[in-house]
Amino acid sequence: MSTPAGVPGRGRQSTPAGVPGRGRQSTPAGVPGRGRQVNTGLWAVVGFLVAVEVVSGILQGFYTPIFSDIARHLGIRDADVNWFEAAQLVLSALAVPLLSRLGDLWGHRNVLLVSTAVTAVGSWALAFAPGFSTFLVGWALQGAYVVWLPVEVAIIHRRTAGSPDQHRLTRRSAAFLVAALETGVIVGALTSGALVESTSMTVLLSLPAVAVTLCLAIVWFGIERDRGQASGGYDYGGLAWLTVTLGLLMGGLIAIRLMGVGSPVPWSLVLLSFAALSVLVRYERGLAARPDDGVAPLIDVHTFVRAAQWPVQLTAFLFGMSVLGAQIPLSTFARTDPDVAGFGLGASAAFVSTLIGVYVVTMVVGALLLPVLSRTLGPRGAMVAGCTVVGVGYGLFLPLHDTTTQTLTNMGVAGVGSGLLVAALPAAAAAAAPPEATGFATGMTNATKTVGGAIASAVFAIALASTGSIDDPTLGTAPLSGYLTVWAVCSVSAFAAAVVLTLTRRTSETR
Repeated sequence: MSTPAGVPGRGRQSTPAGVPGRGRQSTPAGVPGRGRQVNTGLWAVVGFLVAVEVVSGILQGFYTPIFSDIARHLGIRDADVNWFEAAQLVLSALAVPLLSRLGDLWGHRNVLLVSTAVTAVGSWALAFAPGFSTFLVGWALQGAYVVWLPVEVAIIHRRTAGSPDQHRLTRRSAAFLVAALETGVIVGALTSGALVESTSMTVLLSLPAVAVTLCLAIVWFGIERDRGQASGGYDYGGLAWLTVTLGLLMGGLIAIRLMGVGSPVPWSLVLLSFAALSVLVRYERGLAARPDDGVAPLIDVHTFVRAAQWPVQLTAFLFGMSVLGAQIPLSTFARTDPDVAGFGLGASAAFVSTLIGVYVVTMVVGALLLPVLSRTLGPRGAMVAGCTVVGVGYGLFLPLHDTTTQTLTNMGVAGVGSGLLVAALPAAAAAAAPPEATGFATGMTNATKTVGGAIASAVFAIALASTGSIDDPTLGTAPLSGYLTVWAVCSVSAFAAAVVLTLTRRTSETR
């Protein structure tokens, strides 16, 4: 009896594609020779995942225009809003490797469901938080959504197993997902900005919570169940050492922002994090060398250092410096009054929203260019192009930053390259990983990107050292040299990633 492609399960009863867990027989999507059926069922799954990414984008765009209103609602200073970013970065850095590994063990759909539930809890906590501390906890929990995109790419990569076009379909699907994400960013930003003056903060903050709750139904009914492809128990020792390593690193970076570069405390924490990392690597290698223990390492060091994998992860780290670290400095530069500081755009909050909108739209363009560039330049060549374009975009800021036209042009160029990389990195990581480690590999692109952004954020805070330059742009003006440092670091890091990808292309090209 023939079985429609894409149906989960291993029994004998055929089940309509896309209905999770109802049949007793299906042919796993990935059986060789079923490429046409794989493609047919794939786009139904991608359609549901696109809806999830729209909600992810709403979460990422909804709060930015109303941070000052949230601060007034909670009775805190605008400066304290930065703690929200710090809390989410810490949780993201810890949660992504954890959930990615669980995806390989339990099934990626299950992890997507769990992370969506945690995000929903955090989102509802934001709507009804009575004060700063509760809001901070809710904001941290909401950060579980950072695992959505890499897990979705892992679902698609598994779903297309056995198809001769697996890698091409994964890249194409990732491009659609990123385009949906960026569309959601625009929708979220426009919605909150339009409603903030006409409704209560509780009602306003309930809107993204409703959207995330709907995602639970989308994942439950729309995404077919899968089984983990990795074996073994859970590596609690690795989780403990990873928590210590990332906790020390993120704590050190936050301490730099609070205590300054001259304090020995932050640097001591950073050094301790490197020592803990060394212990973590030795522990995970030792665990991998003892397969009879029945516990697979949380951090698959063997996969991470593969010739095809580590350049992708290093690229994600370097890319994180610009895509996660440069947004606050860009906003403060645009708001700086040139009549007072001698530079800046003197822009209103509305123009900053426009600037963000242009950046997001060009990211969508870049994401949609990924399939085309991959066909003409190859997957690795497309990423090199993306890194180069990001480097050019931020490099243009060094001589050209005096007018709104110049700023919009620079951000547009950087946005195209950024969108291409956001779509390309998880797909490239999945293609370079063995089947049992796709969730780990795609998730690590987000983890390394987050760490890169956190490090850049601390460096940029030092470069912009001036009262109010980071915490509150109304209290003071950072020096122009600080902004030039920010743009130079973003440009150099992107070009460095392009060089790494080019030099390793011969040994790590995946198609």
